[in-house]
Amino acid sequence: MGKNNKILPMLDVDRVSRDISGFIENSLIESNAQGLVIGLSGGLDSSTSAHLCTKVVNTDKILGLIMPSQSTSQEDIDDAVNLAEKLGIKYKIIPVDPLIEPVQEVCMGSPDMENDKMAKANLKARMRMLILYYHANAMNRLVVGTGNRTELLVGYFTKYGDGGVDILPIGGLYKTDVRRVAKHLGVNENIITKDPTAGLWPGQTDEEELGIKYELLDEILYLMTEKGMGEEETALKLNIILDEVVKVKVMVMAAEHKLKMPPILPIIR
Repeated sequence: MGKNNKILPMLDVDRVSRDISGFIENSLIESNAQGLVIGLSGGLDSSTSAHLCTKVVNTDKILGLIMPSQSTSQEDIDDAVNLAEKLGIKYKIIPVDPLIEPVQEVCMGSPDMENDKMAKANLKARMRMLILYYHANAMNRLVVGTGNRTELLVGYFTKYGDGGVDILPIGGLYKTDVRRVAKHLGVNENIITKDPTAGLWPGQTDEEELGIKYELLDEILYLMTEKGMGEEETALKLNIILDEVVKVKVMVMAAEHKLKMPPILPIIR
Protein backbone atom coordinates (compact mmCIF):
# COMPACT_ATOMS: atom_id res chain seq x y z
CA MET A 1 0.00 0.00 0.00
CA GLY A 2 1.22 3.51 -0.74
CA LYS A 3 0.78 6.84 1.01
CA ASN A 4 -0.04 10.00 -0.91
CA ASN A 5 -1.89 12.34 1.46
CA LYS A 6 -0.10 15.13 3.29
CA ILE A 7 -1.12 14.90 6.92
CA LEU A 8 1.24 17.20 8.80
CA PRO A 9 -0.25 20.73 8.80
CA MET A 10 1.80 23.57 7.34
CA LEU A 11 3.43 25.90 9.86
CA ASP A 12 3.43 29.66 9.91
CA VAL A 13 7.22 29.57 9.77
CA ASP A 14 7.62 33.28 10.41
CA ARG A 15 5.56 33.13 13.60
CA VAL A 16 7.24 29.92 14.75
CA SER A 17 10.69 31.42 14.17
CA ARG A 18 9.75 34.45 16.27
CA ASP A 19 8.29 32.24 19.00
CA ILE A 20 11.49 30.17 19.17
CA SER A 21 13.60 33.32 19.27
CA GLY A 22 11.49 34.54 22.20
CA PHE A 23 11.98 31.20 23.92
CA ILE A 24 15.76 31.46 23.59
CA GLU A 25 15.73 35.04 24.87
CA ASN A 26 13.56 34.16 27.89
CA SER A 27 15.82 31.20 28.71
CA LEU A 28 18.84 33.50 28.80
CA ILE A 29 17.07 36.03 31.00
CA GLU A 30 15.80 33.40 33.45
CA SER A 31 19.19 31.73 33.78
CA ASN A 32 21.20 34.97 33.86
CA ALA A 33 23.51 33.39 31.30
CA GLN A 34 25.85 35.51 29.21
CA GLY A 35 25.51 33.72 25.89
CA LEU A 36 25.12 30.41 24.08
CA VAL A 37 27.25 27.40 23.14
CA ILE A 38 26.08 25.12 20.35
CA GLY A 39 27.50 22.05 18.65
CA LEU A 40 27.70 22.47 14.88
CA SER A 41 27.57 19.22 12.92
CA GLY A 42 27.03 20.66 9.46
CA GLY A 43 23.55 19.14 9.48
CA LEU A 44 20.06 20.55 9.21
CA ASP A 45 19.11 20.69 12.89
CA SER A 46 22.22 22.38 14.24
CA SER A 47 22.34 24.80 11.32
CA THR A 48 18.70 25.82 11.81
CA SER A 49 19.22 26.16 15.56
CA ALA A 50 22.30 28.34 15.02
CA HIS A 51 20.39 30.62 12.66
CA LEU A 52 17.65 31.01 15.28
CA CYS A 53 20.20 31.84 17.97
CA THR A 54 21.58 34.72 15.91
CA LYS A 55 18.10 36.25 15.82
CA VAL A 56 18.34 36.78 19.59
CA VAL A 57 21.96 37.08 20.67
CA ASN A 58 24.85 39.15 19.38
CA THR A 59 27.10 36.88 17.37
CA ASP A 60 30.05 37.49 19.71
CA LYS A 61 27.98 35.80 22.44
CA ILE A 62 27.56 32.57 20.45
CA LEU A 63 30.24 29.88 20.30
CA GLY A 64 29.94 27.08 17.77
CA LEU A 65 31.87 23.91 18.54
CA ILE A 66 32.65 21.60 15.63
CA MET A 67 33.62 18.22 17.08
CA PRO A 68 34.46 15.75 14.31
CA SER A 69 35.51 12.15 14.68
CA GLN A 70 37.03 9.78 12.15
CA SER A 71 33.51 8.96 10.94
CA THR A 72 32.67 12.61 10.23
CA SER A 73 32.69 13.49 6.55
CA GLN A 74 34.78 16.39 5.31
CA GLU A 75 31.61 17.77 3.72
CA ASP A 76 29.96 18.06 7.14
CA ILE A 77 33.01 19.78 8.63
CA ASP A 78 33.14 22.23 5.71
CA ASP A 79 29.40 22.93 5.99
CA ALA A 80 29.73 23.61 9.72
CA VAL A 81 32.67 25.99 9.20
CA ASN A 82 30.94 27.78 6.33
CA LEU A 83 27.79 28.18 8.43
CA ALA A 84 29.69 29.70 11.35
CA GLU A 85 31.53 32.09 9.04
CA LYS A 86 28.32 33.04 7.23
CA LEU A 87 26.57 33.81 10.53
CA GLY A 88 29.64 35.56 11.92
CA ILE A 89 29.82 33.47 15.09
CA LYS A 90 33.02 32.33 16.75
CA TYR A 91 33.84 28.66 16.31
CA LYS A 92 36.38 26.04 17.35
CA ILE A 93 37.19 22.67 15.82
CA ILE A 94 37.88 20.04 18.49
CA PRO A 95 38.43 16.45 17.25
CA VAL A 96 36.90 14.01 19.74
CA ASP A 97 38.77 10.80 18.85
CA PRO A 98 41.88 11.63 20.95
CA LEU A 99 39.58 12.11 23.96
CA ILE A 100 37.55 8.96 23.32
CA GLU A 101 40.44 6.57 22.78
CA PRO A 102 41.72 6.60 26.40
CA VAL A 103 38.22 5.78 27.65
CA GLN A 104 37.92 2.86 25.26
CA GLU A 105 41.35 1.56 26.28
CA VAL A 106 40.45 1.65 29.96
CA CYS A 107 37.13 -0.13 29.37
CA MET A 108 38.42 -2.69 26.88
CA GLY A 109 38.06 -6.26 28.03
CA SER A 110 35.07 -5.67 30.27
CA PRO A 111 32.79 -8.74 30.36
CA ASP A 112 29.52 -9.10 28.41
CA MET A 113 30.16 -6.19 26.03
CA GLU A 114 27.78 -7.45 23.36
CA ASN A 115 26.76 -4.01 22.03
CA ASP A 116 30.22 -2.51 21.72
CA LYS A 117 29.47 -0.71 18.44
CA MET A 118 26.59 1.29 19.90
CA ALA A 119 28.49 1.93 23.13
CA LYS A 120 31.32 3.50 21.11
CA ALA A 121 28.85 5.58 19.08
CA ASN A 122 27.15 6.86 22.22
CA LEU A 123 30.54 7.66 23.75
CA LYS A 124 31.10 10.17 20.93
CA ALA A 125 27.88 11.97 21.79
CA ARG A 126 28.71 11.99 25.49
CA MET A 127 32.20 13.30 24.90
CA ARG A 128 30.74 16.12 22.83
CA MET A 129 28.37 16.92 25.68
CA LEU A 130 31.34 17.20 28.08
CA ILE A 131 33.12 19.59 25.71
CA LEU A 132 30.02 21.73 25.26
CA TYR A 133 29.45 22.02 28.99
CA TYR A 134 33.10 22.74 29.73
CA HIS A 135 32.89 25.81 27.52
CA ALA A 136 29.43 26.79 28.71
CA ASN A 137 30.44 26.59 32.37
CA ALA A 138 33.66 28.52 31.79
CA MET A 139 31.82 31.27 29.91
CA ASN A 140 28.56 31.33 31.90
CA ARG A 141 26.54 30.31 28.86
CA LEU A 142 23.70 27.93 28.03
CA VAL A 143 24.18 24.77 25.99
CA VAL A 144 21.79 24.83 23.05
CA GLY A 145 20.48 21.41 22.08
CA THR A 146 19.65 20.68 18.45
CA GLY A 147 17.23 17.76 18.79
CA ASN A 148 13.86 17.92 17.02
CA ARG A 149 10.48 16.51 18.08
CA THR A 150 10.73 13.49 15.81
CA GLU A 151 14.03 12.35 17.30
CA LEU A 152 12.92 13.09 20.85
CA LEU A 153 9.73 11.04 20.54
CA VAL A 154 11.43 7.94 19.12
CA GLY A 155 14.52 8.28 21.30
CA TYR A 156 16.92 8.91 18.45
CA PHE A 157 19.46 10.64 20.65
CA THR A 158 21.98 9.63 23.28
CA LYS A 159 20.89 9.91 26.88
CA TYR A 160 23.33 12.28 28.65
CA GLY A 161 24.93 12.87 25.25
CA ASP A 162 23.21 15.08 22.69
CA GLY A 163 20.22 14.80 25.02
CA GLY A 164 22.20 16.54 27.78
CA VAL A 165 21.53 20.21 27.09
CA ASP A 166 20.01 23.32 28.68
CA ILE A 167 17.44 24.24 26.05
CA LEU A 168 15.94 22.60 22.95
CA PRO A 169 14.79 25.44 20.67
CA ILE A 170 13.55 23.16 17.86
CA GLY A 171 12.39 20.38 20.18
CA GLY A 172 8.76 21.11 19.29
CA LEU A 173 9.33 20.84 15.54
CA TYR A 174 9.07 17.62 13.56
CA LYS A 175 11.91 17.01 11.09
CA THR A 176 9.63 18.09 8.24
CA ASP A 177 8.94 21.34 10.13
CA VAL A 178 12.65 21.96 10.62
CA ARG A 179 13.21 21.83 6.86
CA ARG A 180 10.46 24.41 6.33
CA VAL A 181 11.87 26.73 8.98
CA ALA A 182 15.39 26.26 7.56
CA LYS A 183 14.24 27.39 4.12
CA HIS A 184 12.55 30.42 5.67
CA LEU A 185 15.76 31.34 7.52
CA GLY A 186 17.96 30.94 4.46
CA VAL A 187 19.93 27.88 5.55
CA ASN A 188 22.20 26.64 2.76
CA GLU A 189 20.23 24.42 0.35
CA ASN A 190 22.98 21.80 0.41
CA ILE A 191 22.47 21.38 4.16
CA ILE A 192 18.69 21.18 3.80
CA THR A 193 18.75 18.50 1.11
CA LYS A 194 21.61 16.21 2.15
CA ASP A 195 20.88 12.94 3.95
CA PRO A 196 20.66 13.49 7.72
CA THR A 197 23.35 11.63 9.67
CA ALA A 198 24.51 11.52 13.25
CA GLY A 199 27.96 10.52 12.02
CA LEU A 200 28.05 7.55 14.38
CA TRP A 201 30.05 5.44 11.93
CA PRO A 202 31.19 5.85 8.29
CA GLY A 203 28.27 5.91 5.86
CA GLN A 204 25.64 5.98 8.61
CA THR A 205 22.37 7.79 7.84
CA ASP A 206 19.50 8.51 10.21
CA GLU A 207 16.74 7.12 8.00
CA GLU A 208 18.60 3.89 7.34
CA GLU A 209 19.19 3.34 11.03
CA LEU A 210 15.60 4.25 11.94
CA GLY A 211 14.28 2.05 9.14
CA ILE A 212 11.79 4.66 7.95
CA LYS A 213 11.73 7.94 6.02
CA TYR A 214 11.35 11.08 8.12
CA GLU A 215 8.32 12.28 6.16
CA LEU A 216 6.33 9.14 6.96
CA LEU A 217 7.67 8.95 10.51
CA ASP A 218 6.53 12.52 11.17
CA GLU A 219 3.02 11.81 9.95
CA ILE A 220 2.69 8.64 12.02
CA LEU A 221 3.92 10.47 15.12
CA TYR A 222 1.63 13.42 14.48
CA LEU A 223 -1.47 11.25 14.20
CA MET A 224 -0.60 9.18 17.27
CA THR A 225 0.50 12.04 19.54
CA GLU A 226 -1.33 15.19 18.46
CA LYS A 227 -4.46 13.46 17.15
CA GLY A 228 -4.54 10.58 19.62
CA MET A 229 -5.15 7.94 16.95
CA GLY A 230 -4.54 4.25 17.60
CA GLU A 231 -2.31 2.07 15.48
CA GLU A 232 -5.00 0.69 13.17
CA GLU A 233 -6.65 4.08 12.62
CA THR A 234 -3.27 5.66 11.86
CA ALA A 235 -2.37 2.93 9.35
CA LEU A 236 -5.75 3.34 7.65
CA LYS A 237 -5.45 7.12 7.51
CA LEU A 238 -2.00 6.94 5.92
CA ASN A 239 -2.82 3.92 3.74
CA ILE A 240 0.19 1.97 5.02
CA ILE A 241 0.61 -1.47 6.56
CA LEU A 242 -0.06 -1.79 10.28
CA ASP A 243 3.46 -3.09 10.95
CA GLU A 244 4.93 0.33 10.05
CA VAL A 245 2.83 2.03 12.71
CA VAL A 246 3.46 -0.65 15.33
CA LYS A 247 7.22 -0.32 14.77
CA VAL A 248 7.03 3.41 15.48
CA LYS A 249 4.81 2.84 18.53
CA VAL A 250 7.38 0.44 19.95
CA MET A 251 10.16 3.00 19.42
CA VAL A 252 8.13 5.66 21.23
CA MET A 253 7.40 3.38 24.18
CA ALA A 254 11.04 2.31 24.45
CA ALA A 255 12.17 5.95 24.40
CA GLU A 256 9.91 7.26 27.16
CA HIS A 257 12.59 6.89 29.85
CA LYS A 258 14.94 9.17 27.89
CA LEU A 259 12.54 12.10 28.25
CA LYS A 260 12.17 11.80 32.02
CA MET A 261 14.34 12.50 35.01
CA PRO A 262 15.71 9.34 36.68
CA PRO A 263 13.00 7.66 38.76
CA ILE A 264 13.20 8.10 42.53
CA LEU A 265 11.50 5.73 44.95
CA PRO A 266 9.44 7.76 47.42
CA ILE A 267 10.24 6.69 50.97
CA ILE A 268 7.38 6.47 53.44
CA ARG A 269 8.35 7.65 56.91
